[in-house]
Amino acid sequence: MRIRFAPFLVLALVAAGCATPPARVPLADLGCEARLARVDAAVEKAEVGDAQAARIEGFPYLRVNRFLASFRDEVKEPAAVAAWIDRLARLDAEARTVELANLPPAERRALGQDDPAALAETLDRCRATLAARDAADPARLARLRQAAVVPDAYSAALRALGLYPLTRIAFSNGVDEFEAQTRAVFDTPLDALPVLGTLTRWTPPDGPPWPDAGAVLAASADNPLGIPEPDPEALARLVRAHAPVFEVDVADRSDRIGNPTWPPHGPVGIDAVTPRVFWRTAHTRFGDRVLLQLVYTAWFPERPAREAGDILAGRLDGLVWRVTLAPDGEPLVFDTIHPCGCYHFFIPTARALPRPAPDSDEEWRFMPQRLPRQGPGERVVLRVASATHYLQRVRYEPRAAADGPAYALVPADTLRSLPRADGGRRSMFGPDGLVAGSERGERFLFWPMGIPSAGAMRQWGHHATAFVGRRHFDDVRLMDERFVMRPSSGTAAEGDVLGH
Repeated sequence: MRIRFAPFLVLALVAAGCATPPARVPLADLGCEARLARVDAAVEKAEVGDAQAARIEGFPYLRVNRFLASFRDEVKEPAAVAAWIDRLARLDAEARTVELANLPPAERRALGQDDPAALAETLDRCRATLAARDAADPARLARLRQAAVVPDAYSAALRALGLYPLTRIAFSNGVDEFEAQTRAVFDTPLDALPVLGTLTRWTPPDGPPWPDAGAVLAASADNPLGIPEPDPEALARLVRAHAPVFEVDVADRSDRIGNPTWPPHGPVGIDAVTPRVFWRTAHTRFGDRVLLQLVYTAWFPERPAREAGDILAGRLDGLVWRVTLAPDGEPLVFDTIHPCGCYHFFIPTARALPRPAPDSDEEWRFMPQRLPRQGPGERVVLRVASATHYLQRVRYEPRAAADGPAYALVPADTLRSLPRADGGRRSMFGPDGLVAGSERGERFLFWPMGIPSAGAMRQWGHHATAFVGRRHFDDVRLMDERFVMRPSSGTAAEGDVLGH
């Protein structure tokens, strides 16, 4: 029998040998697109993808945000095309830097590079090669223009299943009720606002006003796309100058501004001992101008339940404060959300006049307060409620009055790669742009509005800010569609409380 079956055994061994995967080709020996594909596969397997900017189908070395997507049909001259592609490439380089840093060492070694910086340098060379190729190829460039879009943060499928045209009516009534309650709070004299604990102030590092900010912004916008991009030193001065004071009603640990960290076990949490505020820049298009925006985020450990079954309660909470600067460097409009994208308030200065709202029940522009023009010796103070962390009032005060413990200003991009107790690194945000563990019970009721996991904390670029209608915090024409900019010499009377 051994003799009879020997030939079959030999054939089986030969077949097994043919089925053995060939030796893995070293990353350095692959073409650029194959290198990128292998790295992407490792990142996906390890679940460390960064979702801040959207990938562009067919162009794995580029990523896009809503701001840069707005230029896709406008850039015509070679210099503008090259500048646009360069910025798309920069978004990809930033994302891959954090993805490679967060990739487990074993996965990096499997790619043939244990050093994430060396691996990033390899991909940088590929990125430059592919960018030069595509900029010179009209057909490839046309495909890039078509593909450079950011997916909507709303789910059409959820809205269809939830019978959105009908259920939106009840949600619209709920939004109106919340806005009426908020107006009443903003209408209450400051000293009559209830205090559940102790008013505690966190102040930014000292940053005096900057009389030459307009000249700096103008000079930094001398590029093919007209995007103001101050150098690091100038930007640091601007960030310090416009950072707000947080005046929080602190009843317990949940109301203390903290620092996101990864514990040895469990999801990311907030260290409430170390006060930090995380800043980033953004841009908006206003008429034919590009305006610089400064965005500040304070994180709280949780939103505690106020009663049994509180569907808005959960781990992690925060407040996002954005300053849109006019071309001369003066604040034009302030606006704010929570990191879930909820509670979007606009606080215009006298430099911004509201445009008429469309005749619709969609959430358009909730303005609980207006402010006069900010004086050169003044800081913004944000009054924040206990537990809910709702904004209750915005005011100016002299910089000399900004007392209280100081918070550190930290670039928001550091949250994309935080150290872990095991020596590795991990983003605060998942590959879907959500913060795991920050889910809210409201997601089980609010899903018909089309926002996946409503109430969960989100990464920049993923903030849907309206339940009724469609609106993103980073919509490129958000301010332009809602306000008219007055010239710097304009004046306007201050209004206390305004509606839509």
